[in-house]
Amino acid sequence: MTQEVLNTVIIGSGPAGWTAAIYACRSGLSPVLVSGPEVGGQLTTTPEIGNWPGRKDAPDGFSLMKTLQEHAVSLGTKMLSDTVTKVDFSQEIKEVTLSSGDVLKTKTVIIATGAKARYLGLPSEEIYKGKGISACATCDGFFFRNKEVAVVGGGSAAFVEALYLTNMCKKVYLIHRREGFRSEKVMVDKLRSMVDSGKVEFILNAQITEFKGDGNKLSGVELDVKGQKKELALDGVFVAIGHAPATSIFEGQLELDNGYIKTGFGSDTATSVKGVFAAGDCADMVYRQAITSAGEGCKAALDAEKYLLG
Repeated sequence: MTQEVLNTVIIGSGPAGWTAAIYACRSGLSPVLVSGPEVGGQLTTTPEIGNWPGRKDAPDGFSLMKTLQEHAVSLGTKMLSDTVTKVDFSQEIKEVTLSSGDVLKTKTVIIATGAKARYLGLPSEEIYKGKGISACATCDGFFFRNKEVAVVGGGSAAFVEALYLTNMCKKVYLIHRREGFRSEKVMVDKLRSMVDSGKVEFILNAQITEFKGDGNKLSGVELDVKGQKKELALDGVFVAIGHAPATSIFEGQLELDNGYIKTGFGSDTATSVKGVFAAGDCADMVYRQAITSAGEGCKAALDAEKYLLG
């Protein structure tokens, strides 16, 4: 019996994946979406999303993703609660292997596997994620207006986060494990220029050893500063030590850039292999917002439709 060849398989169930599914359904592509290990992706751990257009109620990430899922499924998306373990993009008809052993054959693939923020890996960190610890200042900075926060890191991402937070927070500490920085000098100088005003303080050669709080809300951190223990009272901590795109299974199949899928091969979301498209954080090392991921999902579905029409 000949196996059915699908029009499109979507890998990932975050805002990019579900939006791609909605648009693919409206284009009559009958998409099959493979959810991955966590339905809804990293956004499901976000307690409030205050910048989703049209939602003044600041929905939690889980509820928002559930709404997108219900919309996509109502239009005809078939969701498989499984994980992709291997892909073969070497032929015109692509093969997507699932952990169940099933192999999906498809004319196009939309990759929306996302990325995960790198954290420090401390046991106490897990307790306060979403309760004072964040990895996205543009997402969560609003909740720390006129409060004291810290940014952890020494690269460009850390300085972008810190500079952004100075616009709304009472004080911003920059905690870095070394003396020097990987960020551009102009950004370092700009943040240093705020030190005299008391708005910014650098804590260098320092590492967070424990996050403190009552179990429901962060109250501060314990630091090791040049071998000396120090406690710092804080309302929030933003960890800015990089992101890791979930793209390891595509190595050798697609062109990557520092782990991110390279796109722009003829259209915004087209990858280095014809018929394969990428959207969201797995291909975006700059914006990493739910709404930009959703927009990329829309574009990927439209690009897949155009490809199928020839």
